[in-house]
Amino acid sequence: MCKNLVEKGNLDKPLIIFNRTQKRASDLNEQLPSGKCTVSPSLEEAVVKADIIFTCLGDDAAITDTVSTAIKGSVAGKLFVDCSTVHPDTTNMLAKSIQAQGAELVACPVFGAPAMAESGQLVCVLAGPASAVEKVKPYCKGVMARANIDFSDQPQGKATHLKIIGNTFILNMVETLAEGHTLAEKSGLGNDNMHQFIETMFPGPYTAYSGRLMGGDYYKRDEPLFGVDLARKDAKHALSLASAAGAKMKNVEVADAHLGAVQEHMGSKGDIAGIYGAVRQEAGLKFEN
Repeated sequence: MCKNLVEKGNLDKPLIIFNRTQKRASDLNEQLPSGKCTVSPSLEEAVVKADIIFTCLGDDAAITDTVSTAIKGSVAGKLFVDCSTVHPDTTNMLAKSIQAQGAELVACPVFGAPAMAESGQLVCVLAGPASAVEKVKPYCKGVMARANIDFSDQPQGKATHLKIIGNTFILNMVETLAEGHTLAEKSGLGNDNMHQFIETMFPGPYTAYSGRLMGGDYYKRDEPLFGVDLARKDAKHALSLASAAGAKMKNVEVADAHLGAVQEHMGSKGDIAGIYGAVRQEAGLKFEN
């Protein structure tokens, strides 16, 4: 996302980078065009120098703590854009805290794997005051994203509400592929035949994940593409939303149980695609194919 902001965002000043792990910020800066970025030693300094502040944190506690620190100083007139995947109640609470300090928040969670972020092919979901959303759009479609889902003038939490429910589609997709491939192997159809059906009928994410399962990428990676801890956080939020609304998400309950097995087998290195390994174990196969 930073790469695309620098290369295609028509910024009139260097992009200011801050990460709670300083080395990550320094490493990122070295990968980007020279003179296009600066690394800030502190969050407070980064916020002081910026007019628009993009944030992207892994969970509710992290973004809440980060925003709390960011708004301790004078932030009147600044625009915060949060891309974190968190509970909509958290997003709405952040909006109130930021607005109380004279600043604005646009929620901008994104759909897309790291490769899509790299190529500027994300989908941005934008919610908040229309005037603020318009200020963010020049950095979304055509820069970081291939498309926007526009919730202008709707509460900021609507964007993360969609993101949480939308992520259950990914979770259920992986569960379906894991069960299908496991049955194909156990019943004698074969994984190659199963994959041929998938790539013919469901090109795109289904085919990509099917390839990851067949190739063993679900357990071979040093760094997960979609970490099991984050996937379970999203599942927890989805189940919380369902419970509050008097609805059931039984597919998510099943997938979350399998994610729990992935955590037990692989720890924090586990990936959402590791559901395949958990389903394999239930069928009497080894976790690793």
